[in-house]
Amino acid sequence: MYEPRSIQDKFFLVIKGLCMGAANKVPGVSGGIVAFVAGFYEEFIYSLQKVNGKAFKLLFNGRFKSFYRYINGSFLSLLIFGMLVSYFSVSKILDYFLEQKELYVWAGFFGMILGSIYYISKDYEHWNRKTIIAGLIGLLVGISISFLSPAKENDNLLFIFLCGMISVSGMTLPGLSGSFILILLGNYVLLLVDSVNALYDTFAEILTGDFSFVKNQERLDTLVILAVFTTGSAAGLVSLSHLLSYVLKHYKYITTAVIIGFITGSLGTVWPWKRTIFKTDEQGVNILDSNGKEIIVNYERYFPKMDLAETWWAIFFVLVGIGILLGLDWYGKNRKS
Repeated sequence: MYEPRSIQDKFFLVIKGLCMGAANKVPGVSGGIVAFVAGFYEEFIYSLQKVNGKAFKLLFNGRFKSFYRYINGSFLSLLIFGMLVSYFSVSKILDYFLEQKELYVWAGFFGMILGSIYYISKDYEHWNRKTIIAGLIGLLVGISISFLSPAKENDNLLFIFLCGMISVSGMTLPGLSGSFILILLGNYVLLLVDSVNALYDTFAEILTGDFSFVKNQERLDTLVILAVFTTGSAAGLVSLSHLLSYVLKHYKYITTAVIIGFITGSLGTVWPWKRTIFKTDEQGVNILDSNGKEIIVNYERYFPKMDLAETWWAIFFVLVGIGILLGLDWYGKNRKS
């Protein structure tokens, strides 16, 4: 059982949820890194692992308080609340800066991931033959994923369910971006742009008393796709947490080594200097979503020209990102002392 949380702890837990939600939405950035660096990764995994047969038995028997305590409900509800708020607020701000100052945003994330590698590995004193091999495997997998080419869009419901299970890995596996995985599977636009826009439009119409969407077959099909994707995400979140809780319990040092390697390998995904590749029609014209924004399908990386002023600004933001993580490290040390 976890100790009761103070008001301050609850507030910061919502803030962590905000950060995790914003990170999950950006291709190349993993919400799991936020959980790992912020120090609640193991509690997050073990809490999700409690969503099992016993929990559902308590729920179906009407023992709601016991169910809530058993799954560490205060922790999960505050964290998930922060993620939901983030999706409609912080992530929108992030979208704006990605559109206006894309290079600097990626530079900041790149620095934060560099800082997180230091943060996670600085106190890791269990390097040996097994953990070094595990770290190298994580590194190679991370590098390989960052250079894969995306597949074509596929709206088969079984595949959509699978996308949900796989994409949620970004919340449970530090360094693995669920959004980037959806780009590789070819369904980022369908599931994180078209489907979400359809849900938003539907709620907006309902609030104005307009129910004409029930006659819009394309809208209904998109909402079904979103429902299947959400179900797959929930199933993946719970099933992965069971696997990870077992791995963390029995192979903690090897798992940490893999995570360090994997996060290092993922640096290629958030490399700041890259050209955005947008979804285009047959004439090569960029396709816009319902909000008038160009739809991203992948990135083309390149090396910067050092004589450009913006390159030096980008390097500055890399240092800012590193500084944020070093600040978190300093805060954690002083809070414990």
